[in-house]
Amino acid sequence: MTSPVLILGARSDIARATARAFAAEGHPIQLAARHAADLQNDKADLETRYNVEVTLHDFDVLEVDRHDAFVDGLPVLPGIAVCAVGKMGEQADNETDTAAAVAVLRSNFEGPAILFGVLANRFAERGAGTLVGISSVAGDRGRASNYVYGSAKAGFTAFLSGLRNRLCKRNVHVVTVKPGFVNTAMTAHLDLPKKLTADPAEVATAIVAAVNKSRNIIYVRPIWWAVMMVIRNIPEAIFKKTSL
Repeated sequence: MTSPVLILGARSDIARATARAFAAEGHPIQLAARHAADLQNDKADLETRYNVEVTLHDFDVLEVDRHDAFVDGLPVLPGIAVCAVGKMGEQADNETDTAAAVAVLRSNFEGPAILFGVLANRFAERGAGTLVGISSVAGDRGRASNYVYGSAKAGFTAFLSGLRNRLCKRNVHVVTVKPGFVNTAMTAHLDLPKKLTADPAEVATAIVAAVNKSRNIIYVRPIWWAVMMVIRNIPEAIFKKTSL
């Protein structure tokens, strides 16, 4: 029997596509998000289209003191958990509005990391499981255009690396996903270059393949690996004068 897949942040475009991709392989799906009852249409669509069991679960990534209770309240411990939670915000707002910056940092790093820490302990105790964290190429190097969001993703990337190192001997796998630009509601206001921009279904396909092949770190479009390698290796004396 295929293992249940927990989708955290289930309302996002990437999360919805990922739920469909795993359901297509026969996995039962656990959709977790704030106001989860609003996802009844998603639940019905997945059940009808793929003939899998789908359950809805209220979840707020910022309520870190309730993460243990959330995991323990699931009908069954999932075999795979995908964190699609994220909040980009506007860099200008993040620079001047403390509350805005806090929301971005907590949504992209603190909340996902604490929740994955809880799941990691449960998976390690069981001796099986896969954690999939959606990070970002923005975390590969801090840039003036989005360094608050980027630093939060950098922290999450480092956290996932540490978990992978810790859990590899416990038969628990950790996948770090770096999508690059994606056509979603979160980026709808941006003019994105087509060659560097994926759609949610492409990200979802890459995630399922990474889980099935036990990949560690993936750039959804390989070109991003080359782009970020160049950016990471620009000397700081030059880099600080750029406008990236």
